[in-house]
Amino acid sequence: MADVASAAGVSRALVSIVMRDAPGASAAMRDHVRVTAEALGYRANTAAQVLRRARSRNVGVLFSPRFPFEVEIVEAMYPAADALGHQVVLGAMTAQRDLDRAVDELIGHRCEALVLVGLDRPDAWFEQVRGRLALVRVGRVPSPAGVDVVRSDERRGVQAGLQHLTELGHRRIAFLGGGDMPGAAERAKAYRAGMRRLGVADHVCVLAGDYTDECGAAAARELLANRSEATAVLAANDWSAVGLIAELARHGVRVPQDLSVVGYDDSDLARRTYVDLTSVGQDPAALAVQAMEAVRHRLDHPEAPPIDAVVEPRLEVRSSTASPRRRRSLTSG
Repeated sequence: MADVASAAGVSRALVSIVMRDAPGASAAMRDHVRVTAEALGYRANTAAQVLRRARSRNVGVLFSPRFPFEVEIVEAMYPAADALGHQVVLGAMTAQRDLDRAVDELIGHRCEALVLVGLDRPDAWFEQVRGRLALVRVGRVPSPAGVDVVRSDERRGVQAGLQHLTELGHRRIAFLGGGDMPGAAERAKAYRAGMRRLGVADHVCVLAGDYTDECGAAAARELLANRSEATAVLAANDWSAVGLIAELARHGVRVPQDLSVVGYDDSDLARRTYVDLTSVGQDPAALAVQAMEAVRHRLDHPEAPPIDAVVEPRLEVRSSTASPRRRRSLTSG
């Protein structure tokens, strides 16, 4: 800062004000100092700034990079955090990375809050970690642990997908589940309830899945092997829906001419022109904003009741759905 101050012809205190974006300097002077700092290659030492503050304002975000929609939520965390004066510190979870170790590392970076995107742990784990820092779960239902939750309205999302398919004339609608993945149990429950409400409970068909394209391909093979009479499939996420479509295509089954498919998440994958998947869209930006708002509320009001923030989904209709053709069952070739 002394070098910047000397080159700009200002005091070191003024350079500090500009670098901290604190009040006390004109817009013209801020531009002058920043241009000088850029020319000298100066960067503020954010780690030192954190150490000097009583509160770090760091928020740790744990997520799995395997799932495109979770990545979209994490990307939206940055502007949401910045708007509230927080900084995001990422912790990506992989098969080789222990969650407890990742949490310890984030605490080591002086994170005062932790946001878990899609990840789940037993209630006892949340009880233990909650004593060390604020916790917010994204994409999971409330639990007895009393942790703040931000989630989509899965019931409305599934209802929108089923309504779209029934308006097209479908009644034999199968559901490709997601096992224990985020939102999967709620989506499966909403599917069964929705089919009962439509008066077609006799046609309920739940295919096992886990949010991967491999499970979607396996579900396609199951439908073909059983010569399923389903005319449409509602998948619990986009990735499995794409795997289903790809495997069906290998066996000569066309989407939507022979089978309509609806995904869930409206991730970037669904929006690709070569996929063009009708999908129940969650709102990653809204989920990220609500998560950061929950962090701020919890830090300011540590004894407040747990938050359950629900974001409304929407249906994005594309070319993977159409009215059913007259046929008896799915066949390959």
